[in-house]
Amino acid sequence: MSLIHALVAKGNTILAEHQSGARDFSNAVQTVLSKIPPNNSKLTYVWEQYLFHYVSEGGYIYLVMADDEAGRRMPFAFLTELQSKFNALGQSSALSSPPAYALQGTFGPTIAQLMNQYNTNPPSDELTRAQNELAQVKDIMVQNVEQILSRGERIELLVDKTDNMASQATAFRRGARTVRRSMWWKNQKILALSVVVGLVLVWIIAAQFCGAGLNQCSSKS
Repeated sequence: MSLIHALVAKGNTILAEHQSGARDFSNAVQTVLSKIPPNNSKLTYVWEQYLFHYVSEGGYIYLVMADDEAGRRMPFAFLTELQSKFNALGQSSALSSPPAYALQGTFGPTIAQLMNQYNTNPPSDELTRAQNELAQVKDIMVQNVEQILSRGERIELLVDKTDNMASQATAFRRGARTVRRSMWWKNQKILALSVVVGLVLVWIIAAQFCGAGLNQCSSKS
């Protein structure tokens, strides 16, 4: 089964949908819908082994959940035809603030029929057209839903921590140079003081035998 869940939504409000299979993906679908920006875009989200492909245009979102093995060409071909069939209804201009599932009865069967068609025998001309359209789209990216939900804040914190560590490392290097310079001068002072003390000790010892002015040793010579 390639296409699993498909829907048409206005913002976060689902107007009509169809799901194949018994597993409930409603939470994942709502999560993806909440992350779709309001501007026109095409994007693929990754969740577990599934891909959420969507087209957002004119305030409406056309989304399909598919197996990873379905790739992206066929699901986007499905979305192109889904969007075309929805626009043919002429309902888009009349729905300013629609309630949830406002078109489930009228458009839900269309989604189901289209999903069955693409799961069993997808039309080759639609796939070719979708392939040509995707080749011209440069901003289709793959993002991981889990990364968006749980790693976004961590990435920002990691960047902040990295900047702080870099600043701390720079300050540490400056402090280390200052300490080395201070220790070098301290060692020089200790060395100079030791020389002076040594000379004084030599003078004291010599003075005991030769007098304070060392004259006695000179006269004996």
